[in-house]
Amino acid sequence: MASKPLTASSSTDGFFQALPVIPPQYTAPDSLQSQHKAAISASDDKALARVLALYLPANAEEVTKHVHHLSRVALHPSVLKHSTDAETNHPVLRPLTTFGEENKDDALWCTTGWQALKEIGYQEGVVAVAFETQNTSWNRRVHSFALGHVWTCTGTMTGCPMAMTDGAAVLLSRHLKDEDGDQPGRKQVVAEAYRRLTSRDPAVAWTSGQWMTERTGGSDVSGTETVARKLTDEELAQEVASGRKEDAVGMPLGPWRIDGFKWFSSATDSEMAVMLARTPKGGLSAFYAPMRRRTGKIIQPLNAMEKETQATELNGIRIQRLKNKLGTKSLPTAELELKGTRGWLIGKEGQGVKEISAILNITRLCTTTGSAANWSRGLAICRAYSRVRKVRGGLLQDNPQHLQWMSDVTVKYHAATHFAFFGVALQGALDQDWDKMVRGTRAEPLIPKDKQEVGALLRLLTPVMKAQVSVASVDGLRQCMECLGGVGYCENNEDGGLMNIAKVYRDNLVNPIWEGTVNVMVEDVVRVLTDKRVGGGNAINNVLTPWVERVLAACDPQFESEVNFLKERLGMLNKRAGLGSKEDLLYSGREILKLVETVVSGTLLVFDASEGGDEVAEVIAKRYALGVGTGNWRETVRMDKKIFLGESTGEVREMGKL
Repeated sequence: MASKPLTASSSTDGFFQALPVIPPQYTAPDSLQSQHKAAISASDDKALARVLALYLPANAEEVTKHVHHLSRVALHPSVLKHSTDAETNHPVLRPLTTFGEENKDDALWCTTGWQALKEIGYQEGVVAVAFETQNTSWNRRVHSFALGHVWTCTGTMTGCPMAMTDGAAVLLSRHLKDEDGDQPGRKQVVAEAYRRLTSRDPAVAWTSGQWMTERTGGSDVSGTETVARKLTDEELAQEVASGRKEDAVGMPLGPWRIDGFKWFSSATDSEMAVMLARTPKGGLSAFYAPMRRRTGKIIQPLNAMEKETQATELNGIRIQRLKNKLGTKSLPTAELELKGTRGWLIGKEGQGVKEISAILNITRLCTTTGSAANWSRGLAICRAYSRVRKVRGGLLQDNPQHLQWMSDVTVKYHAATHFAFFGVALQGALDQDWDKMVRGTRAEPLIPKDKQEVGALLRLLTPVMKAQVSVASVDGLRQCMECLGGVGYCENNEDGGLMNIAKVYRDNLVNPIWEGTVNVMVEDVVRVLTDKRVGGGNAINNVLTPWVERVLAACDPQFESEVNFLKERLGMLNKRAGLGSKEDLLYSGREILKLVETVVSGTLLVFDASEGGDEVAEVIAKRYALGVGTGNWRETVRMDKKIFLGESTGEVREMGKL
């Protein structure tokens, strides 16, 4: 018998029989009838679909259709080309003019792709929907963060300025009714900035920067060396005479002069910033400053169709250099020297840390959910890859060892996503009426009616979520990279970068650091545990424990073993948190964070699975709490496949090592 002739591979064949295809994360059904169950079945990201089914009422069609729509926008080739542009063409700083003068006009250059992604974010209302107060019958925060969940990876770090924009809008919203006091025009300026921060119109919308980190302090803002002082009437007159009286949109410049050096400023291309500075009265104060100001010069139009415009320059801001980071390459992060930056005092002098906390609470939630969103993309790539990749005669989707591994990663992802969105839902409950927003949803037993209890829970859990989910997502994405082998390690910017887990991993590595490292989060949690205003100084026993016990009491009896396990861990947490001194709590801080995460995530998974009828949700809850049980291994692998791939399986092949 003649042997089969050898066939050489080429550059375009010999790898896949079919190419991986990443489906949209969320799919809303056409009919409202049983829409949430249908969405869970149809969606690629089951965790997101279950979160929406948990917190949204059955008639929130506007939200589900919006998330459905943005899930498809995020995968469209015309949009992905902007992601590739932003990722491969990084920001450039041009600090000097041709003849060596300081470039105050256009020192920072970002790609058109970066700007296009920001504009899509504006138009889709990724931030704005949270502030559209006419919508009262659903949780606007869940709406906003669900949009962020499906947009984050394609948005290529535009989520960073969006997060700070969200936080700045929350801060300014609290001062819309403040009188001018000794800052004539402040009320008008704050209202205009808020309008732009919450706009969907790219011609109007702004993003905000957040400038707090300095060389001496880092995460410890007590080391702030930036100073601010009120300009005298004579100095203000001189500023007006030199043409410096209005910002880029014609609003009056603030009466404060700010000088100093900010060592780390994300989103340097934003139109405004909120920062901390010391004032002569002592302590730290919060300031709003526009990025640019008018110079008093007029730019004549080129033709009759155009209008004359006002020339602008940076508002006493010198971009010294751009940071060369491991990831987040598309995001312009810079060192800034402030010399005569004009700004407005926000709130009371000396209360800056309290004011800035409004931003930090939001940005820490954004860090948490952004970590889950990155992890979601990594698993989506793994699912697509596993369905087509052949190894030793069979597909990865039929390999028991592979399925066991990936199902374990998926269980952890579900836990992290439920944990993150619980924080989001609590934030929404602070802003809206419980009876209009929560009543009638499956989340009734989860969200307390008492806003004080909601606030206490959120105050305790936000730093825990930020620390634990961001760290877990780093490990999860590393495993997603490993799933693809050498392909996962490569910077795959072809095809819109959809298969570039390496890029997602690099970007995600900042999340355990940004807005405070894990140790900083430990200190924040210990601050809560020792605060007499939160649960009388015993937040675990008086705030968290009643919530856990109430929710577990509403769970299905089939989860008795899991409920007992969670109660045992809660007991350990109460014991550990009652150690005594602050030093004892700090030493055990990471263990406390882990116990809080286990108890809350487990409680949420068990409660979600208690609705019944979803075998996968039930097994995920059981595995998170107690691990994979011993039994028929073929039955275990069948469930592994359903957990990881979200579909039924036929015969499972026995294969050797990968």
